[in-house]
Amino acid sequence: MSKGYVVLMLHAHLPFVRHPEYDSFLEENWLFEAISETYLPLLRVMDRLYAEEVPFKLSLSISPTLSAMLTDELLQDRYVAHLGKQIALAEHEVARTADDPDFGPVAGMYRDLYRENFRDFVDRYQKDILRGFDHYYKRGRLELLTTAATHAFLPLYQNYPLAIDAQVELAADAHRGYFGKSPKGFWLPECGYYPGLEEVLERHGFRYFFSAAHGLLFAHEQSMAGVYRPVSCPNGVSVFGRDLYSANAVWSADEGYPGDFSYRDFYRDIGYDLPLDYIGPYVHQGGIRIPTGFKYHSVTGKTDDKLPYRPEAARRTVNEHADNFLYMQQRLTARLAPLMDRPPVISCPYDAELFGHWWFEGPLWLEEVMRRIADSDELEMTTASDYLKQFPPTQVMQPAFSSWGNKGYSEVWLDGTNDWIYRHTHKVIERMTELVSRFPNETGLKRRALDQAAREVLLSQSSDWPFIIRAGTNVSYAVRRIKEHVNNFTTIYDSLCRGAVSTEWLTRVEKKNLIFPEIDYRLFREGATRPTSIAVQTAESLPER
Repeated sequence: MSKGYVVLMLHAHLPFVRHPEYDSFLEENWLFEAISETYLPLLRVMDRLYAEEVPFKLSLSISPTLSAMLTDELLQDRYVAHLGKQIALAEHEVARTADDPDFGPVAGMYRDLYRENFRDFVDRYQKDILRGFDHYYKRGRLELLTTAATHAFLPLYQNYPLAIDAQVELAADAHRGYFGKSPKGFWLPECGYYPGLEEVLERHGFRYFFSAAHGLLFAHEQSMAGVYRPVSCPNGVSVFGRDLYSANAVWSADEGYPGDFSYRDFYRDIGYDLPLDYIGPYVHQGGIRIPTGFKYHSVTGKTDDKLPYRPEAARRTVNEHADNFLYMQQRLTARLAPLMDRPPVISCPYDAELFGHWWFEGPLWLEEVMRRIADSDELEMTTASDYLKQFPPTQVMQPAFSSWGNKGYSEVWLDGTNDWIYRHTHKVIERMTELVSRFPNETGLKRRALDQAAREVLLSQSSDWPFIIRAGTNVSYAVRRIKEHVNNFTTIYDSLCRGAVSTEWLTRVEKKNLIFPEIDYRLFREGATRPTSIAVQTAESLPER
């Protein structure tokens, strides 16, 4: 028996951004960058490990909004066009830096990366990279979880149980629709938990979730093993606590691995460095400078005078940091194992986009960590489901209200910069419930309007918008999105009250926000059993992607 287990848990999420009304839209680049720098590199990591028969196990939650974008034909085609632009820029960069011994090899690295991304995305996955994740899901190497339908920060909606239920139910339905089976685990957006949330998870078949460390450590009952074995909520749903040591090793701005001086600097980009007459075709329309992904400098230190990025030096550092991470886990389990009645489990959850996008070398580090754990006699990779099968929780306790946000509670999503949001999002929930009561079984145009109203309610709740507003980045876009969804809902509400819905306007909104195609507006019906969605009815018969 291994002395300890490690759960490597990545959370992949982006807000739903889709703008067919424009030829191109700046914020759609969030998705394109994540595909190029995180999702495709992670798939290649799993490909290499699988080909070499390394017995890896990884956990990944994919948000319904991200899945919707990854399978959307418009965005898929726009990503292909984006790759074409990146490859063209890479060719120019290889020519420009041909005589530069520092930057030339890095330009060649980017050309190889984008060419490989194009081959994988277009030829291998036929533009649908969920196929790749599903491949390893069905082979037991990857455990896929889901999260709230539009990634709402759930504690701020606990006074609206119908909204919580809708977020969880629709997420489960969407997962079954994409992957053909029910998810066992649920990723709480931002690890945001409040006592009683587990009742909703149990109702929809979820067996476990992850919590911030203080969700267990600050509970009224003492957690007998800290965060190193799961506990059971009173209703039987299991909770895995986040290990702070592992979190700090990767996340800490001062102590974390990504800040090493030899790694690629995220902020220094030729989109800002090079003359506009050269870089203009590769930035945003109108000559608006944006990151291109071509970065030639290393972190170096807290200075603007950055040294050239050297991939071979960064690779050596990756190996050192993988060794250090393994050492930390082995040392921790050696201390814990003699004190426990079962092997400890170290839960290591991270945002997936950290690996590759923010931390360019992150996928390589993850690969090296999994290789080292596979070769270790003291550690073993597992998933939450597999650990629960071997070692069911023996302690029952009620976790405390918590999140993994700054200071551990709700401050990030509710402070003086963004608190105005909730009087609007709460009001549309109340009005949506009213509409369901007034129009309990509609068909035709009214049904379409009511279903779209439900979509707008859910989209307005995304935790991304208050986060962006508080962080002070892309504030105008975040505000615009909240107002758009609230206004769309209000237009539908007023139109139904008047008995006159504009087919042209509704069709335009449906085409833009075409998420959750099988949604049933009666998700928001009070005190009644809702009809089973088509996604649930057909899930088990879906073919492999």
